[in-house]
Amino acid sequence: MRFPLTLPDDREFDAVGFGLNAVDHLVVVPEYPAFNSKLHLTEHIQAAGGQTATAMVTLQRLGLETAYAGRFGSDPEGRFGLATLKDEGVDTEFAEVVEGARNQIAFIIIDGRSGERTIIWDRDERLAYKREEAPVSLAARGRVLHLDAHDPPACAEMARAARASGTIVSADIDNIYEGLPELLPLIDILISSTEFPLRLTGITDEREALLKIKARYGSQVVGMTRGTQGAILLCQGEFFESKAYCVPDGCRDTTGAGDAFHGGFLYGLMRGLELEEMLRIANATAALKCRSLGARTSLPTRAELNEFLNHAIELS
Repeated sequence: MRFPLTLPDDREFDAVGFGLNAVDHLVVVPEYPAFNSKLHLTEHIQAAGGQTATAMVTLQRLGLETAYAGRFGSDPEGRFGLATLKDEGVDTEFAEVVEGARNQIAFIIIDGRSGERTIIWDRDERLAYKREEAPVSLAARGRVLHLDAHDPPACAEMARAARASGTIVSADIDNIYEGLPELLPLIDILISSTEFPLRLTGITDEREALLKIKARYGSQVVGMTRGTQGAILLCQGEFFESKAYCVPDGCRDTTGAGDAFHGGFLYGLMRGLELEEMLRIANATAALKCRSLGARTSLPTRAELNEFLNHAIELS
């Protein structure tokens, strides 16, 4: 099926992102620790991450032009995160450094047997955007505006500005935030985490929950990522399912896989592919992310993605 909306052509960037960045401290352990125990770690690295920032880097790695708007702390982690984004080639004209604030951080415990993780995080309140602080002049400079729905009133202002210019609005949402109902009707592509549809609707059946979200908020595409089960989308009354792929040499770290999924999906959209192929590319991008540690260290290039798709094996 073809995507039901038309992408604008006259834009400076393929995609612009407004949302979170973070610095992750990834700790690999041989097994998840029991309560009140001690366990020797097998690996530790510091890596740049964050939902929207990682999605923009994914698209940049795949050969598209991106820009990022978000706030960094003035601490060493903030300087590290901003420098990493610049090194990847993402435009950071609208990135801000908040003096005296600590950058968002996460301590991520990774089970070395499966790559699955537990995230412990913190975000300095000074990094949040008020409605009137949203950088709305960036919203219409991309063919797509991608959001993660933190600071919903500011995101709503960005979405309105984008839609007024014909820019498509995409969102990656994993939780319920204050002010979210204002934002949801402004989203064209709403692909959430596994847990979000249940949290939003109270409906346990995945398809019924997606139908409820579509009926209530009207997004052209609604869907959810499902980890090792791949992803499911609802578009124009039809469901599309796509299986996950085996990770080359085994999964080391699932951190950032969902963010990479969104980057891969939007890449397929930019190429004018049908929804089925967009899902296939998104799942492949997520699988390639899981092959090594760090939210950005293993994001694929276009050549790597194409090579993987030629030999990819779906999980049953």
